[in-house]
Amino acid sequence: MAIGTQRAMVVAGAVLTGGFVLTALLAPVLAPHGFAQLQDGGALFGSLRRPGGGYPLGTTVTGYDVLSRTLWGARTALLVILPAVTLSLLAGTLLGLVSGYVGGRLDRVLVGVADAMYAFPSLLLAILVAIVVSHGRSSLAGGVSAAGFSVTAVFIPQYLRVVRSEVVRVKGEGFVDAARVIGAGHGRIMFRHVLRNSVRSLPVVVTLNASEAILTLAGLGFLGFGIEPNSAAEWGYDLNKAMPDVTAGLWWTAVPPGVAIVLTVLGITLIGESLNDLTDPRLRRRAT
Repeated sequence: MAIGTQRAMVVAGAVLTGGFVLTALLAPVLAPHGFAQLQDGGALFGSLRRPGGGYPLGTTVTGYDVLSRTLWGARTALLVILPAVTLSLLAGTLLGLVSGYVGGRLDRVLVGVADAMYAFPSLLLAILVAIVVSHGRSSLAGGVSAAGFSVTAVFIPQYLRVVRSEVVRVKGEGFVDAARVIGAGHGRIMFRHVLRNSVRSLPVVVTLNASEAILTLAGLGFLGFGIEPNSAAEWGYDLNKAMPDVTAGLWWTAVPPGVAIVLTVLGITLIGESLNDLTDPRLRRRAT
């Protein structure tokens, strides 16, 4: 059982991550305005209005409500990260299973490609994929798909390497030889016996990658390869546009999206580190 510090990490991570997910799901209800709304009742919100009144977190230089943009940004992050991490998990696991089980030339080719992709800085690889996928599109579907495929391309090699190493170890176990002796086919052995015993560490990898995916998405937006503001709210883009405000002492446009990124990444990372401690007996520590 999780005790002491581990329990506190699990609880804190669950609270922060749960808050992120709920905010993403309830953004249309929680946000006082739309993510691209500039006026209410025919009156413009105004540029760089200080927090207070009808604008609890103020407005941006372009006249967006900061609170609304921050809440809607959680929804965009979830729309990108959830399918991207799921797709990279499925693709990387399948490729790792085939690579480790079949071996030979196919294994060398897949590992070589994965190592080549892994050698690229993750953000640079994501930028290249975003450019290829988006083709300059700024729509919600185009931007989300570009960011999603970027994150997917970054993480597939990681899952391939993790699963392959486990498959290579498991396929030499006695129960695999026994299944082969009684006449089980390769497909049954791969998916029923090898795969189910090779994915125990994946929950930890998924949670840690999800937090890195948030940073990758924010990095794409910060560098201008994300989603345009009239298509969706995105924390990295908003943080980039707020940088000149910070130098002028106008803090409220940068702090909310920055804090949202930090808390979301912190929550998911705490869950991942807690799972790592709980699944590895060598890392367990009893509270004193």
